[in-house]
Amino acid sequence: MRRCPRTTVRVTSGLLALLLATAVTLLADTTPAAAHGNLAMSTPKADATVSEPLTTVQLYFTEQVVPNAYFAVTAPGGTRVDNGWSHGQPRQLDRPVREYFLVDGTFQPREYTTGFPAVVNLAHLPAKGRYTVSYLSVASDGEAVRGTMSFRYTGAVTPAPAGWRPPTDQPDPSLVAAADQHGHDSEPSPASAAPPASAPPAAAPAPTSDGGPGAGTWIAVTIAVAAVLLGLLVWRRPVIVGRLLGRAERTPQRARGSRKGPKSVPSRSAAPAGRTRSGSATRARSGATDRRRTTAVAAARSRGEAVTAGPAATASSTALSTPPSTAPGDEPPPVDRSSNTRLALLVGGLVVALLAGFGLGRLGGGEQPAVTDARPGGLSVPAAGSAADGHQHPPGTGAHAHTGDGGDQVAGAWVSAAGYTLQPVQRSQPPGVRVDYQFRIVDGNRQPATDFAVVHDKPLHLIVVGRDLSGYQHLHPSMSPDGVWTVPLELPRAGDYRLYADFSVTTADGRQLPLVLGVDHHVPGVYTPAQLPAPEPKATAGPYTVSMEGTPTIGLSAPIVLRVAGASGPAQLEPYLGAYGHLVVVREGDLGYVHVHPEPELVDGAVTFWLTVPSAGRYRAFFDFQVGGKVYTADYTLDLS
Repeated sequence: MRRCPRTTVRVTSGLLALLLATAVTLLADTTPAAAHGNLAMSTPKADATVSEPLTTVQLYFTEQVVPNAYFAVTAPGGTRVDNGWSHGQPRQLDRPVREYFLVDGTFQPREYTTGFPAVVNLAHLPAKGRYTVSYLSVASDGEAVRGTMSFRYTGAVTPAPAGWRPPTDQPDPSLVAAADQHGHDSEPSPASAAPPASAPPAAAPAPTSDGGPGAGTWIAVTIAVAAVLLGLLVWRRPVIVGRLLGRAERTPQRARGSRKGPKSVPSRSAAPAGRTRSGSATRARSGATDRRRTTAVAAARSRGEAVTAGPAATASSTALSTPPSTAPGDEPPPVDRSSNTRLALLVGGLVVALLAGFGLGRLGGGEQPAVTDARPGGLSVPAAGSAADGHQHPPGTGAHAHTGDGGDQVAGAWVSAAGYTLQPVQRSQPPGVRVDYQFRIVDGNRQPATDFAVVHDKPLHLIVVGRDLSGYQHLHPSMSPDGVWTVPLELPRAGDYRLYADFSVTTADGRQLPLVLGVDHHVPGVYTPAQLPAPEPKATAGPYTVSMEGTPTIGLSAPIVLRVAGASGPAQLEPYLGAYGHLVVVREGDLGYVHVHPEPELVDGAVTFWLTVPSAGRYRAFFDFQVGGKVYTADYTLDLS
């Protein structure tokens, strides 16, 4: 048989290894999502356009929500229009939902085909535009069930009932406490930023609806190609298969000087022991014998001895290129037992991967994962460990909350988190004097961090707020090569201030770790704390009036709409730091920091934020926006005490 090139063997072996590695990778990436008691579907559907008046919104969960669950419906202008809710009659889901439960340390699947509705009553539809439904409940295993869904209404405006007033209630404190107890961890460590490989993530994105092949389909295709390739190799190129399995290859090796000449007695070194003298076809006992023969021949030639390929050598050479003899007295060929093991491992791996791919394809082909948050803009409730020390900013980041997406989780109340520390060069300055404020961000080895990601057009944002929640500033320091940040800072009033460094640092393993660190700063002198202004829905910023619409909700994300108007009508907002506005919220007392960003585009001509108030109390909100190339700030008081 013609000897196959070594290159072909290597290419074929690499291709098989690549296909198997691809299958393993796909299997690892299709870990099912863990969800429990979440929203499965709604009427109207999320992001649907409704042209006929509605009186209710029905949210179907995979289990019945608790009696003290909280629901709020916000109209386009920020006013609530919900009018109570009740449990509805269960019905079959449009598509089954698979959820996973932790049982004895492993996640066990459970499929749901029945939805349990919460029927939320609508008092009226005051305007065309987007309506948002927010919900908060607790599942039977104690996990928080929270999120939002939205739909757009294009029909006629309906009047409010006589004597009806928009609700202003907040979720039951016991409900918020129960949700926060199970839904969030305290300050995470860098290792907790990603879920362990053995456990499914807290939530999975909804599958695309374009009808494309899923992960299970690609796994099946990959394994099928590998199986077909292996079959062709076995059928057409058994030598290649033999080499892949580690089998010893036997190819003709003709002795030099084998041409017939005068009869002579073979050299002792050319006639190994154990061969018959008859000249009949025989074979070597082992590869070691062949190597000894070659060594002996070479040694004889170096001594000048005549080496002649006699009958035994010729027979041996012939035997290597022909099938082993079955004549009586011949010894059976040696068996490479390791090849059988390798063949079993290869075929077994293909079979296991194929079965796993087929099973996962069946699981993912006809189901829809539980929806945890159908909010426009891709907002989602962060998993445990994601809210305490920062926030993620993937490309194209839209509306999201940096912290406080549920639970009493705010940032900036500590000077060190996740192994990084804010180190100011100076901790005080005189009042009314502009100084160069300097600081460093140091890592766990006390070395200055210098690798920062650009977030919202800047690598670091420095927020300054007085302890009485006055004197707000939003600054952007510059960093020197040695990691020292510098920014001009002037504080006109004496008192104590809190400085927040809001940034995303790149860790040693290449991850972007978002953090907010805070430090106190003192301005000596006579200090008279300012009184917190009373809550007002409107604020003045330069020549503009800014209206805040919406109802901040404890422990639950709610839309906050900000409209900017000048003397001649709505202002033409300009992008500022990659968005149409920025909102910083600081809690009175501990100065807990919540920084939220708006949706990427204006909604009905206004800037819409998604804000979650982390706890009861009073807050001060600072809204930055830009008009005509100039930045303005509008201040608000939020009282949820």
